[in-house]
This record gives sequence, structure tokens and C-alpha cells, in this order.
Amino acid sequence: MHSYLLKTVLILVCLASVASKPMKPEEGYIEQYKAIAIREMNRTGIPASIKMAQGIMESMSGRSELAVNANNHFGIKCKPGWDGDTYQYKDDDFDVKGELVHSCFRKYSAAEQSYLDHSEFLLNRKRYKVLFEYGKTDYVSWAKGLQACGYATDPNYAIKLIEAIERYKLYRFDQENELDSSVSKKVISETKYLLPKRPVETILIKNQNSKSTMIETHSRNYSLELSKKKIQKKKPNKIRRKLSKKH
Repeated sequence: MHSYLLKTVLILVCLASVASKPMKPEEGYIEQYKAIAIREMNRTGIPASIKMAQGIMESMSGRSELAVNANNHFGIKCKPGWDGDTYQYKDDDFDVKGELVHSCFRKYSAAEQSYLDHSEFLLNRKRYKVLFEYGKTDYVSWAKGLQACGYATDPNYAIKLIEAIERYKLYRFDQENELDSSVSKKVISETKYLLPKRPVETILIKNQNSKSTMIETHSRNYSLELSKKKIQKKKPNKIRRKLSKKH
């Protein structure tokens, strides 16, 4: 009897310890940004698994200096044409003496901006054009392509991306077509996102609550306005047909 009670107590203790086990930084990061990664995949064709894996690696799951101080989750440098805020950080640039110097990185007011700008960064550069020939579920080709196109200087960049995707099963997000309604309100909010130049584009997103959101990318002020609007159903125009008289 005593042994039975002891076993029962041990089982309950084990279950309690598992339930109270703190979430790993990577797991918390995935939960926080998976919705916007899925939405951007459906908008642009960039696999959610690739975006999440890059975010985990480049930002150390949101804990790197760039992520904390500049909301930069993808290590994107300023590059010509960037009109937004900047952050100086020593990365991989050297002066003529061979000494490591500060590099100019893009700075955002919110992490979600970094996710959107990452999409625009890949979409608007010719060297990444070949990537969009791959399907959104072909994360292996995307990983190898990013390395071949020179996204990072790490010779093992593709291998690390693939390992991260398979370790955390990020490929499951490549099959998603809708935003999770529990987090969509956070992602789709009344916020202006600073983005590179791009033609005006209107996107309609519907969540599970049957509410719709119009998203417009404005090339003139380089911002993406996310504003909730009610979509009114337009009545179809009546087409008047003239009946010809038979002679």
C-alpha cells in the first residue's frame, strides 16, 4: 500500500515538474512571431520556416544586441537608399588596417517592422530573385539559395538554417494558410511600418472572426499602414441590355 502511494506521489511530482518547466527562448520566440511569419509567407512566398529560422539565428531568439537595441531580427545593414533610423554595431567590416569597425544596421521601432522589411529586402533585390522560383515548402532550396546569394558570410549558413527548421519543426508553418486569430490582433494593428521604396500595393487579410484588414504599401512615404476597416459589400452594377428589334 505504502509503495503504491509512493509511486503515485512520484508520478504526480514528475507531472507537476513537466507542466511547470519554463519555455525555452526559442520556443517563446516561435510562439511570438509565427503568425507574422505565416502571413508574410502567404503575401510574398517566403517560407515561414525560413523566416523563423533566420530570426532565431540572426537575433539569438530576440536576445542579441541588435534585436534588443534596434529591433533588428535579421541582421540587415543599412545599404544605399535606407532612410530610416540606424544603429552602429561591430559585425564583419574591417578598415584598411584590418581592424574591426562599426557597421551601419537598420533600426526599427518594433520587431514586426523587421519581419516586414526582411520580406521587402529579399523581394526588391535582383540577387535574391532566383529564390522565388522555389516553392514555399522547399525550405532546403531556400536555405542553400540564401547562402549562395550571399545573405551571410558563414559558410555553414544553409546547414544551420536547415538544422534549426528540423529541430523546432518549423516546416509545419509552411502548410498554414490563415493567421491564428488569437495573435492576429497583435500583428494587424494600427501601426505604421517603415519600409524601402515599393509600388503601391493593397492586400486584404481575413481572420477567423470574419473581420477584414486592408494593408497598403506606400512608395511615397515608405510606410506600410495597417488599419482596420469595415469592408462594405458593393452591389453589382446592373447591366442594361438593349434588345435589338427583329425585322
